[in-house]
Amino acid sequence: MAIIRKLAITQFRNLNQQYIEPGKQLNLFIADNAQGKTSLIEAIYYLGHNRSFKTKSLKELIELDQQKFQLDAQVDDYRVKLEKSKQKTNINIDQSRLKNSSELSKILPIQIITPDKGFIVNGTPKNKRSYLDWGVFHVEPDFLLNFKNYNKALKNINTLLSQQKQQELDYWFLEISKLSVDINQSRSNYIEQLKNTNSSELIQELSGLFNTIDSFNYEFKSGWPKEVNAFDSDSVYQYLLKNKPFLLKAKYLNYGPHKASLKFFLNEKEECFLSRGEQKTLSIIFWLTQVSMLVKNNIYPIVLIDDISSELDTTKIKTILHYLNYLNVQTFMTDIGKDLSFIKDENPTIFKINKGVISTQ
Repeated sequence: MAIIRKLAITQFRNLNQQYIEPGKQLNLFIADNAQGKTSLIEAIYYLGHNRSFKTKSLKELIELDQQKFQLDAQVDDYRVKLEKSKQKTNINIDQSRLKNSSELSKILPIQIITPDKGFIVNGTPKNKRSYLDWGVFHVEPDFLLNFKNYNKALKNINTLLSQQKQQELDYWFLEISKLSVDINQSRSNYIEQLKNTNSSELIQELSGLFNTIDSFNYEFKSGWPKEVNAFDSDSVYQYLLKNKPFLLKAKYLNYGPHKASLKFFLNEKEECFLSRGEQKTLSIIFWLTQVSMLVKNNIYPIVLIDDISSELDTTKIKTILHYLNYLNVQTFMTDIGKDLSFIKDENPTIFKINKGVISTQ
């Protein structure tokens, strides 16, 4: 069970030398705008992913006139420490240095929803893949290695195509065909597990999010054209061979798992025809379903919720928080501090942030 028991943040954006001991379930951080609410969420996310969900620029994260930032946490029985400068990154778990971030994500699985990132229904394929693959990574053991090998093969193919070199293409076409099928199968298996999790029990628990719902469904889009059987490596391979002249002209491979997506439906209506409110609601149902499925697999992710009171009404927020407490997962939520009496029943641990200083209320 992933629970952050202690957290120290040093020189991360406007958070300097901050230390907190969060509660085991709902933690609420109240502040006006530009005081450090999102910075806190970003710091926790960074600790679990070794990257930001807001920027790729390291200089935006390090406090002015400093050379590095440091994040240090007690997560269950592990001591997790991440230190980053322009020159290097050090990630240590119990003083043992990690060479990659995958082990970090296993110890600290983090799911996030923000006004910009969380609402994936009718969103971009890239954002949909990001949320989907986050879950696949945690339940399909071979997914990460296949994904890395696929990206290596894709890079080699695109290099050969751009340089108009045909000699090695067939070999890499064969490699990427096999890896593509493995990735598609992992994603498809995961989606089937999600659909089994998306049961009447879950819908009943989340009934406060709906006026009426008969059917919420989603289907996997493999990233390959319809004429390709995305679960048969020979079908993929033959398609690539047949379209080699076109690919050489295009100079890159525009099909495959790196173009995969999800298609959502509510009561058989496609996502693009849904209202913005319906799209938000289904997005929340989708990521809560992922959290619920992981809990059933004895994986307890940490949930980050940044400023969704600007997007959702109090009934929906209360329903979400009640369900997360029901799942017994640790949650970090930010808000601007309007009337929050409606969540008192969830027994939140409340903090205030003022000009980058975090204090308990």
